[in-house]
Order: sequence, then C-alpha cells, then structure tokens
Amino acid sequence: MYRSTISLLAVAPLVWGCASFPPPTQRMADATAAERSAGELGANSDPGAQLSMKLAEEQLAQGKKAMADGDNKRADSLFIRAKADAELAIAQAREDMARIDVQKAADASSAQKAANLGQGSVK
Repeated sequence: MYRSTISLLAVAPLVWGCASFPPPTQRMADATAAERSAGELGANSDPGAQLSMKLAEEQLAQGKKAMADGDNKRADSLFIRAKADAELAIAQAREDMARIDVQKAADASSAQKAANLGQGSVK
C-alpha cells in the first residue's frame, strides 16, 4: 500500500501536466489580428509578402483544425508560426510601401531640379 501511494504521488503530476494543455485562444486571436493587419496593409498585392500571407493563412486554418481535434499543443505552435508569418508579411508590405515612397520622392526631386534648371536658363 505504501509503495503504491508513493508511486501514485510521483507519477500523478506528470500525467496531469501532460494530459491538459489549455486551448490557445489568445494565440489564435493574436495570429488572426496579425493576419488581418497584413491584409489591410496590402500584403496580398506585394509579391514578396504574398507567400508569407499564404503561409499564415494555412497555419491559422491548420491550428483551428488541431484545436477542434483537441490537439491544443500543436495548435499553439501553429498559431505562433502563423503570427510570425503574418508579421513578416506586414514588414514586407511596409518595406514595399517605403520603397514606393522613396521612388516618388526621388522622382519629385528630379522634376523639381529640372524645373529649377529650366527657370535658370530663361534669365
């Protein structure tokens, strides 16, 4: 009796710790929000960000399925990856927007210089 009680006390925390992994609802919400933000920033129209968006979408879907199947630990890792890919898509979309802004500024500067040179030759 004494041995079985000690064995039970030694094994019980391990079984309880492994048996229940809480549903990763917050990670799912974070990943969904990051994916939505990436879409709103135009990540789907940027070739560099499209792959990251697609990966985020797929991992979100797989995570939701894993969560529905009761595999919360796998769902958690999928949601972490989905959020990371969505955040990468955000960074790629912002980089593309910054590149476009730089090009517009350079074009405007060139046009201004040309206009200034044209005014100087008239005098």
